[in-house]
Amino acid sequence: MGAMRTLTEIKEEIDRLSERRVTVMRALSEGFDAKLQAEHQSLEEQIAELWEEQRFARATLRHGDRDAIIQRARQEERLSRAA
Repeated sequence: MGAMRTLTEIKEEIDRLSERRVTVMRALSEGFDAKLQAEHQSLEEQIAELWEEQRFARATLRHGDRDAIIQRARQEERLSRAA
């Protein structure tokens, strides 16, 4: 996922793409256009990816880095087996 963006940046991108999606959907409601249909599909995919990025960013802020969490869990598991 590259460098993590802030939640504000992600939300702004979701809002921008959502506004464009509304415009594309309105144009599609006037009649089918293969180019607009492809753009609509692309927008849907980009928005879904952004929502996933936002969930990941929220989880990281709330619980910490995923790799660190896994490492701690493995250490705790080894300690509990050794006890």
